[in-house]
Amino acid sequence: MDKVKVLEQYLPPDAAPLIGRWIDYFKCEFKISRNRGTKFGDYRPPFDGRGHRISVNYDLNAYAFLVTTVHEFAHLHTWNEHQHKVKPHGPEWKGNFKKMMQPFFEKNIFPPDVHHAITRYLNNPAASSCSDLNLYRSLRKYDPPKESVTTVEKLPMKALFKLKDGRVFRKEEQLRKRFKCVEVKSRRVYLFSPVAEVELVEAH
Repeated sequence: MDKVKVLEQYLPPDAAPLIGRWIDYFKCEFKISRNRGTKFGDYRPPFDGRGHRISVNYDLNAYAFLVTTVHEFAHLHTWNEHQHKVKPHGPEWKGNFKKMMQPFFEKNIFPPDVHHAITRYLNNPAASSCSDLNLYRSLRKYDPPKESVTTVEKLPMKALFKLKDGRVFRKEEQLRKRFKCVEVKSRRVYLFSPVAEVELVEAH
């Protein structure tokens, strides 16, 4: 099957041809991956006879899939220019991400709120990729609704919630950007991102 046709199933259709050309131009192995709870995408530089490799989670909405794909291609482009001599999300990467996002801005691929969030993110060098909560929240609005799933920030204080692995936590106070949560069984304290996806445990 033609790669652009495959990409159209995951990306906004007008974005697929350009991503297809990038895959060819950079001679990149591009993989649509299973969900990885800790990251949306991944870039691996050439190593041990293999070329550039990018993987993106299959279950992202089309806009999140595109932002993640451009994010990883900006890592590839930065590696080609500098190898390991610069920081992963330093000014060189930011410059490439901004430049590589431009064609999609020109085609008006993104809804206004996502476009604005990306622009704001690119003008804020202190924020690292997925930890930019404003951009993350904007992208999440376009996810299909998930039954029984909520985020830590939407839970009331002292609410009990559980993770996919079945562990149960109680939400405590906010410490700067994260929420302090106590695992009920072990009483250990963990810090959760406000946008971590969890399931509310009904109080009996």
